Amino acid sequence: MQFTPEHRQLEDTVVRFCEKEINPHVAEWEAAAQFPAHTLFKKLGDLGLMGLKYPEAFGGAGLDFSYSMVMAEALGQCNCGGVPMAIGVQTDMATPALARFGSDELRREFLAPTISGDYVACLGVSEPGGGSDVAAAKTHARTEGGDYVINGTKMWITNGLQADWCCLLANTSEGPAHKNKSLIVVPMDTPGITRQKIHKIGMHSSDTAQLFFDNVRVPRRNLIGQERMGFTYQMLQFQEERLYAAAGALRALDRLIDQTIDYTRQRKAFGKSILDNQVVHFRLAELRTEVELLRALTYHAVEQYVAGQDVTRLASMAKLKAGRLSREVPDACLQYWGGMGFTADNPISQAYRDSRLISIGGGADEVMLGIICKLEGTLPSNRPQ
Repeated sequence: MQFTPEHRQLEDTVVRFCEKEINPHVAEWEAAAQFPAHTLFKKLGDLGLMGLKYPEAFGGAGLDFSYSMVMAEALGQCNCGGVPMAIGVQTDMATPALARFGSDELRREFLAPTISGDYVACLGVSEPGGGSDVAAAKTHARTEGGDYVINGTKMWITNGLQADWCCLLANTSEGPAHKNKSLIVVPMDTPGITRQKIHKIGMHSSDTAQLFFDNVRVPRRNLIGQERMGFTYQMLQFQEERLYAAAGALRALDRLIDQTIDYTRQRKAFGKSILDNQVVHFRLAELRTEVELLRALTYHAVEQYVAGQDVTRLASMAKLKAGRLSREVPDACLQYWGGMGFTADNPISQAYRDSRLISIGGGADEVMLGIICKLEGTLPSNRPQ
């Protein structure tokens, strides 16, 4: 991926935004287990950062996908994982299908105010009985006249407590699980919706909800694209979500290594700095190399995606590696901080808690491995008899 001056300017803008508008408030937001999404998203919208890849007709910048990934990586300057994740839900997880397949009417009503930061969006896919198993979703939307009537439950919904609308995956017909689902825009002030807060071990500053839908009625015109294409549309959205996860990990991982180098250089034990021990500086060099390899893979995947290629394999690999490294790097670095690494307000322990989600959300590691194996032809059913 070739970086232009415009890419670098965007990166600088996002880094400055993190330092000015996010990092000074992280401790407060973590304690409150929620950040003010409408206020922060409006500031991002005013800077033109909430719709970089979306059509100008709806308030977007009309740029290619690489700019979204530059923003995702730059958000690694944040001193927490929850806020960048919540921003990513708005920009790269709940909105791609609406932007690509939604009617102009639907995009004017929901995409445009989401890009401007006036609306907060959430994505309703996972359910209590099936997170990564998207095909197992049970939420149902039956047709009644000109409306859908929705019943079901969605789980682990980022932005769910504050969202104005939900990109909801629901069964709209009978038949095969991969061909009976649709994506529907559901305004979150619709009667019959109940939200319940979920408490997590990390990502505290990002609100997460369980959503209950009890005879929730929305007009059929809120359908995104075609009926029964929801599973396919969601798989396409997952490609952008997984690349966002990979790009979003890069700068954050580099910062953890940088902070650990600084700390171990200053910390003394047995007459010398911790960093002077070969086992320490060799391990940090190895971790840095792994991050650079992930960066190369992610940039390559983004380049292919911008060129219109199918990046299912590469995006799955990048997401898998990002999740694994986001567990390995904080764990290794925390060890070199000693007791300080085990304190709650330490940046390494913050990352240790927050980044564990990357191997779960957006498709668990095991799902990524299954996708890669299928595309490699190495699943048992694909082996010659």
